[in-house]
Amino acid sequence: MTWFGEDDVVRAAQALAARLPEPLEILARLAFNYQWSWTMGGADLFRSIDAYRWAMRRENPVRLLLEAPGATLARAAEDEGLIARAHELHGEIQADLAGSNKVGSRERPVAFFCAEYGVHRSLPTYGGGLGILAGDILKEASDGGIPLVAMGILYRQGNFHQNVDRAGWQHEYWIESDPERLPAALVTGTDGRPLIVSVPLRGRDVFIQIWRVDVGRTPLYLLDAQRPENSRVDRWITARLYVGDRKLRLAQYALLGVGGTRALRAMGIDPSVVHMNEGHATLAPLELAREEVARGVAFDEALRSARERTVFTTHTPVAAGNEAYSREEIREVLGEFPEIFGDGEERLLALGRVHPEDASEPFGLTPLGLRVSRSANAVSRRHGEVSRAMWREMFAARSDADVPIGHVTNGVHLPTWMAPPMQALLDRHLKKGWRERASDPSVWEAVEDIPDQELWAVRTELRMALVDYVRDRSVGDRLARGEPIEYAEAASQFFDPWALTIGFARRVASYKRLGLLVQDPDRALKLLDGPSAVQIVLAGKAHPQDEEAKSVLRSVFGVKWARSVAERVAFLEDYDMGMAAYLVAGCDVWVNLPRPPLEASGTSGMKSAMNGGLNFSVLDGWWEEAFDGSNGWGIASDPTLEHADQDARDSDALYDLLENEVIPMFADADDDGVPRRWVRRIKASLRSTGPRFCATRMMEEYVGSVYRLDHSS
Repeated sequence: MTWFGEDDVVRAAQALAARLPEPLEILARLAFNYQWSWTMGGADLFRSIDAYRWAMRRENPVRLLLEAPGATLARAAEDEGLIARAHELHGEIQADLAGSNKVGSRERPVAFFCAEYGVHRSLPTYGGGLGILAGDILKEASDGGIPLVAMGILYRQGNFHQNVDRAGWQHEYWIESDPERLPAALVTGTDGRPLIVSVPLRGRDVFIQIWRVDVGRTPLYLLDAQRPENSRVDRWITARLYVGDRKLRLAQYALLGVGGTRALRAMGIDPSVVHMNEGHATLAPLELAREEVARGVAFDEALRSARERTVFTTHTPVAAGNEAYSREEIREVLGEFPEIFGDGEERLLALGRVHPEDASEPFGLTPLGLRVSRSANAVSRRHGEVSRAMWREMFAARSDADVPIGHVTNGVHLPTWMAPPMQALLDRHLKKGWRERASDPSVWEAVEDIPDQELWAVRTELRMALVDYVRDRSVGDRLARGEPIEYAEAASQFFDPWALTIGFARRVASYKRLGLLVQDPDRALKLLDGPSAVQIVLAGKAHPQDEEAKSVLRSVFGVKWARSVAERVAFLEDYDMGMAAYLVAGCDVWVNLPRPPLEASGTSGMKSAMNGGLNFSVLDGWWEEAFDGSNGWGIASDPTLEHADQDARDSDALYDLLENEVIPMFADADDDGVPRRWVRRIKASLRSTGPRFCATRMMEEYVGSVYRLDHSS
């Protein structure tokens, strides 16, 4: 069985191939399936055609092939080695795509709904950790033979881009994307015209077309309101990720949940399970119920049926991530949708309240998700505890333990996030097929036998690649914001490929506590000026409307006057997946300082661990269950303290550990230049985090405990 839109993808690839020299036509077929991005050698293949244009086009293979000069393509067509590599890569991917399902049925797939997807930096459909996690789920579903289709939104402008001025203030800008120049195909019906569905929003029908993006064997369907039938305001609904206007944002969520369900129906896809990844799509099961009501089924029975095939994942305890809307906002945006309920809008609103009978309480997406799903899960063990306490009132439970919210701890897709040199090292020392068996702890036991010199050589190679990247990017960023040329050149002259490299890169939000790094400026400068070389790489974006987070970012820039800061600290602008790959691979220590218990999971530290980086984090989120005393460092923060006292205590703990353990251990190298104690800790980290925090283990838990899919015969 093939899923809708497959022929459209084939035609799009054929149209691109027709523009290329005949030997390069195979590249067009590769370009329209993102599996090239996590197959060894895939990115290098496209980069070898035109490295400069590849980087400038955000590693988009379709744009590369469309926009590369004719002479460049002609040279590539004559490169027998390149053509041979392309055919080898194509054959490897096609063999994977032809594999059979290992669980479930393609006739009744899992339908995965999410507001953002971080598949690759060239696809502007993600903003942060939620999207990156969703992208990893699609890839792991493909690798694992799990029949899954994904539903999202095609944001023409995507997430914002960032630049920072000399004073440290963040400024945002957006770039329009042309889907005709993405690895995407417009889905058409049997009549050859675009397949269209409509959703009633704000008193009128909004018409939606559908694009398909292939992520290995997993099709990602993206909804797009850029249709001539729609008003300019309605077309804007799918313009930007998480638009600032509350009513437009609610319209996005209705378009995703209701429109996504209608799109599945229009494509003849009848899911066995609907997985709502966060609260944005929680209208999907209500749309399933509406379909049953339209066929004459009583609403209570229809909702019960929809609930039986719906599962819900909540991703954050932070208030901003658990959105709620007033009666007036629901009425204006959803219009007549609540009329499917026998008691009108009141019955719908009650489903979204912690206390259904309280008419003054707003309509919350997370309470709705909990009520209309058969199971709910948090994204780490600690987050499960926090979530059960948060939502206990909804269930009149005797204790937190009785609240029906479990947890499936997040994991990361190893082929995407483990750098090729580290994968090659494990290929030499772990058993064949280790990637497919990554969740098996016994697979990772062989890490202990890797010669220290080999492991340290790979870590040095990855750090060197990061230093080269930082030197180039930081100089460009500093020049662009008008810094003096001496300051701009400092990073390129002094950033050291042999120095202990500390990374802090994530979304800039107040609870992430980036400011702890400069809580004590004198102590921070003392570290940078100390006898052992230390350098810090920072990156992250603050939400355009989060002025508090922007102020934190500015405070970090406030210490840049010191010479050691110019030479040893780099803030890289416009953090994205491409930059993240360099950072998580090359940093020796990955720092995370959330205010507990607000870190639901966090996955960047998992990625660092998979590359031999060591985590240094507050014991919250995933690190609370991962840290064992031998595989990194932990700060036991006390959430009962006043914030100022908590910050002061945690800052002291951070610098105490850096001064007394981390820096001395890294510097303690033997005559061969290998810091043996550090390498022992790397091995302990790989053995403990590899099997427990890979996406393979995560998806095994979803399939067995949440989706409840049977193994295919």
